[in-house]
Amino acid sequence: MTTTSLTSSRSADRAGDKVFSAATVAAGCLILAVLFGVAVFLIVQSLPALTAAPDKIQGGEGFLSYIWPIVIGTLIAAAIAIVIATPVAIGVALFISHYAPRKLASGLGYVVDLLAAIPSVVYGAWGAAVLAREISPAYAWLAGNLGWLPIFQGPASATGKTILTAGIVLSVMILPIVTSLSREIFLQTPKLHEEAALALGATRWEMIRTAVLPFGRPGVISAVMLGLGRALGETMAVALVLSSGALTASLIQSGNQTIAAEIALNFPEASGLKVSTLIAAGLVLFVITLGVNMIARWVITRHKEFSGAN
Repeated sequence: MTTTSLTSSRSADRAGDKVFSAATVAAGCLILAVLFGVAVFLIVQSLPALTAAPDKIQGGEGFLSYIWPIVIGTLIAAAIAIVIATPVAIGVALFISHYAPRKLASGLGYVVDLLAAIPSVVYGAWGAAVLAREISPAYAWLAGNLGWLPIFQGPASATGKTILTAGIVLSVMILPIVTSLSREIFLQTPKLHEEAALALGATRWEMIRTAVLPFGRPGVISAVMLGLGRALGETMAVALVLSSGALTASLIQSGNQTIAAEIALNFPEASGLKVSTLIAAGLVLFVITLGVNMIARWVITRHKEFSGAN
């Protein structure tokens, strides 16, 4: 190859690098611009509700009194989903990546990916039509035997449409996402780390505990936070499962509501100040989700020395 050919080839490569670099910078700036635009829209449209007289807001006691119960309902439903889904997802991911035979692991991974693609309204319909009906006797038992605990205080909902049912449905929804991402993280563990642990006499579980889990911890946290983000913002599944009602500490009584479901149920018929109130509720959810992701990023940064998957 001549010197002229080499020079032209290098010039073409440099031009391609510049184009690619400019495209990635533009994409990053576009994401920030969209996020900023959404924030500005929410703030501007929320101002009428945030500055309105308390008696003009639904409930007659101001925006804070209106939003506080559904914020608590949102956090409770998301917390239930994460508490149930996280250990199950990590267990399934470890089974697929380190215990199951190759053929079985391949099939299970495919099934998990398929579950992640099911629309949320299907999960909501299943929760409202099947799970709520089947689980209501268990709620009656909890109220009768553990009713001295505030979270199981009766009377239990006869329909089974409670915040606990919504949390269980959300846990089933986010389980495939957390499992799939955790599985991919565990599979990235350096083989030398695993083989070194086994060579030192560690059992398979000890190898997982000392080599796989420390390496995958930041990635698992990311997967859990992604699942939490979906649980916080889920609309139709929760709207189909929950019965509207006042805030209650009991997980088995009818009542409680989430921000996303509140917006979905009321926005079509809203007008005037009610629209601004619902948009202000969306702003609160936006802030909560942003805060959760910032906390997750901080936790991941603290442990990033263990991970090659950040």
